[in-house]
Amino acid sequence: MSTLWTPSGEHPVGRPDQGAPSSSSPPPGSGAAAGASPDDRPRDEELARQLEAARRQLLQMPAGVVVGQQALQFYEVAALHLSEPEPKLEEARVAIDALVAVVEKLGDRLGEAQAPLRQALNRIQLAFVERSSEVRAKAAGSASGSPSAASTTSASGSAGSETAGSAAGGDG
Repeated sequence: MSTLWTPSGEHPVGRPDQGAPSSSSPPPGSGAAAGASPDDRPRDEELARQLEAARRQLLQMPAGVVVGQQALQFYEVAALHLSEPEPKLEEARVAIDALVAVVEKLGDRLGEAQAPLRQALNRIQLAFVERSSEVRAKAAGSASGSPSAASTTSASGSAGSETAGSAAGGDG
């Protein structure tokens, strides 16, 4: 028997003939197990119903759409790191590389999620290049002792971000 990792912990999985837990039983760690307070039982049962409804909904959606929604989290993580006053370029690069991996490796298998993911990837790559250039320019300005060079870069950086977004969005 193998296990499946979820945020609530490891869960045994197997074929029905191997005696795997039925989907109607509450998930391990839900509090509905032995030792749970009787007052918690209605809450635990409601959580189990909600979890089962979410599982059914996921099964009705094409996997490409679900994967696409999850891949957008990589975009969000990269954007957060790039939007910092002192951008965390290496952290953003990890998230961007993860998005590249999903988009490039799955390609057409993403279905209707492919085009928006490619657009998001183009936008975040442009933003990364712009922010990297700003950091280098700021470092060069600091090295030469010119505070005006750094402030000029910062002022042009905010306008450049809008340009990157609209340029990538126009790719279609």
